[in-house]
Order: sequence, then structure tokens, then C-alpha cells
Amino acid sequence: MSQQSEILNYLKRGKSITPKQALSMFGCLSLAQRIADLKHKDNMPITKTMIKVSKNTHVARYSLGNK
Repeated sequence: MSQQSEILNYLKRGKSITPKQALSMFGCLSLAQRIADLKHKDNMPITKTMIKVSKNTHVARYSLGNK
């Protein structure tokens, strides 16, 4: 199964994912690219929310729909 398919299946279960989680779970070094592929090639309604992980650092969290 491709990383893109694994990530999509994970999101379809109602979960959200960050780049660190994608690396740990799927060995995905470029979550943003996999998400772009899903959004633009497969027309998936994936949303991005920026979350604060430390004083000056934010990371993207992706989910399906408006989660």
C-alpha cells in the first residue's frame, strides 16, 4: 500500500495527522506533498490547521473535512 493510500485511510477513520506522526507511522518524509496529491489529484476535502507546539513553533495538522 502506498503512503498516500495509508494516509488517506487513516484520515477516513476520522483522525488527524501531523508530519511527525506521518513519519513515525508511515515513514513519510513529505506529508505536505502527500496531502497536496490527495487534494489536487484525488479532490479530497482535506483541511490544514496550524497548531502550536512550542513558543515559536507551529506545525500543520491535516484532517478530512472541517475537523
